[in-house]
Amino acid sequence: MPIRRLSPETVNRIAAGEVVERPASAIKELVENALDAGGRNIEIQADGGGLSRILIADDGKGIPRAELPLAIERHATSKLEPDDAGDVDLLRIHTLGFRGEALPSIGSVARLSITTRSRDETEAWTIQVEGGETRPLAPAPFPGPHGARVEVRDLFYATPARLKFMKSERSEAMAISEEIKRQAMAHEAVAFTLSLDGKVTLRLPAEHPGDEGRLKRLSALLGRDFEANALLIDQERDGVRLSGYAGLPTYSRGNAAHQYLFVNGRPVKDRLLQGALRGAYADFLARDRHPAAVLFLDIDPLYVDVNVHPAKAEVRFRDPALVRGLIVGALRHALHAAGHRASTTVAADTLSSFQAHTGLSTGPAYSPSAPSAQGFSGWTGWSQPAAAAQVLPGLNERSARVEPSWDGPSWPSQPAQHSDLATGHSPLATPLDPLDYPLGAARGQLHANYIVAQTRDGLVIVDQHAAHERLVYERMKAQMAEGSVTRQALLTPEVVDLDPAEAERVASRAEELAEMGLIVEAFGAGAVLVRETPAMLGDTDVQGLIRDIADDLSEHGQALSLKERLAAICGTMACHGSVRSGRVLSAPEMNALLRQMEATPHSGQCNHGRPTYVELKLHDLEKLFGRR
Repeated sequence: MPIRRLSPETVNRIAAGEVVERPASAIKELVENALDAGGRNIEIQADGGGLSRILIADDGKGIPRAELPLAIERHATSKLEPDDAGDVDLLRIHTLGFRGEALPSIGSVARLSITTRSRDETEAWTIQVEGGETRPLAPAPFPGPHGARVEVRDLFYATPARLKFMKSERSEAMAISEEIKRQAMAHEAVAFTLSLDGKVTLRLPAEHPGDEGRLKRLSALLGRDFEANALLIDQERDGVRLSGYAGLPTYSRGNAAHQYLFVNGRPVKDRLLQGALRGAYADFLARDRHPAAVLFLDIDPLYVDVNVHPAKAEVRFRDPALVRGLIVGALRHALHAAGHRASTTVAADTLSSFQAHTGLSTGPAYSPSAPSAQGFSGWTGWSQPAAAAQVLPGLNERSARVEPSWDGPSWPSQPAQHSDLATGHSPLATPLDPLDYPLGAARGQLHANYIVAQTRDGLVIVDQHAAHERLVYERMKAQMAEGSVTRQALLTPEVVDLDPAEAERVASRAEELAEMGLIVEAFGAGAVLVRETPAMLGDTDVQGLIRDIADDLSEHGQALSLKERLAAICGTMACHGSVRSGRVLSAPEMNALLRQMEATPHSGQCNHGRPTYVELKLHDLEKLFGRR
């Protein structure tokens, strides 16, 4: 078969298959055009999941009449300017779009209509493209002083085979909504309105540029819970700035759907960024939990390549180690600064689990089939109030009880950072009312596992085992950071066969792995030799460990497997070395534990990301009993 030059229509349809994958892809391209044109009010309408009709209207600078026919030609754009020699620098891209493919690609597979009025012109003009065929320019009415209205009808009518790959209208509408949310997150100073099948589903007013306006926009999109549990991120290193918000570990999710990453205002899905985010939370979340975060990376365009994917959904960094280090460092700094703070959703979930009872039964006072009279779970009513202690066995029993004694020893004026849990001894200073501490004063212990503490405006319930496990874990981590990890030499060095590329990646990280107690070296083209392993791992599966590390390096650019195995060992050791459930604690021991939690970062969650304490404010308790 001879080589033939494809027709422009065929070329455009091939390009459309790359750029316009589904209606949400077309809307993404058109919204980015509106943003590049300086639009400050963008309206999006979609009918039939975007397959029947799409309308994007903006108040940007518009397209001059003379340039309108050129706008629908392939690789024609106003966003790249050649230098004096006629060369275009594709490494200094400051706009969202630049390839000049969106409008001709859409016009080749749909019925495209562009109506626009330029700032410098008094009349509006329209141009239409149907299946790649262009109609002449014509005057048209326009509602605003300037801007553009792009309407797309019957998407993919010219390529009916593509329609068979579309999902349901509901799924396509959800994808459109998600895309608009991403664009709105990155541009808080722009107002967005989204209508689906004639119904307004999203209306976002313009916010003030900056952290405050951005958080208001994120709150409108992700909910007030995100606003209440988000940590401000703002760090800069070597000219690269990371900003945005990241959720507390206890505000985690079951999937990564609540992770939004942007590079120079462009929504991206980058494995490097996702791996860095995961690595920053690796010490606080189990593998099946994912943090919620909205992160914005601002970097000189010269150091990031956005021209690696037709849809511009992927980027490539010149210095990926710098970017990853910035993300991990900034997130860990914010998590450290959060101290023992836990998410507000913990208290909300706790309150929702309570069941209110407005009356008491007149039946039997005690149900023998109930599991425990001490926990009141089997209690159905008072038949003889005077004989309550006899009716309820164990009513007068308790695990531990703390009575306030203001004539006793003085309480420490600052949270004790070196309190001994076994004795409760801590440096004494100016007396301070224990109710003023963040976690308050211990008032009792329930079921030999839960410490009940009173604060100035509420109460706190602490899981003593989970809390102390975290304290021990943090202490062990600090000890590991002070010196190298103890290693054990293998009696016979073990050779692990890998793919040549995988073996090279593992060998190139030998220095980093050595810091974690794993000594490896290259052994030919497709293998590595393991001489020593971390002593904490004991008799471990060396082959499986190296292969897991190779997979992590391939997918995330970091050796998470070894770090997680060391963390798991530390967690196991901390579990065995912590206060066990069922141990009755004295008043000094309980208060010492509370003070240590206040002084220890990350003590608000256990080693698996679950909360170590629940705080209920007084107004929450009043709502529970109908006082509010």
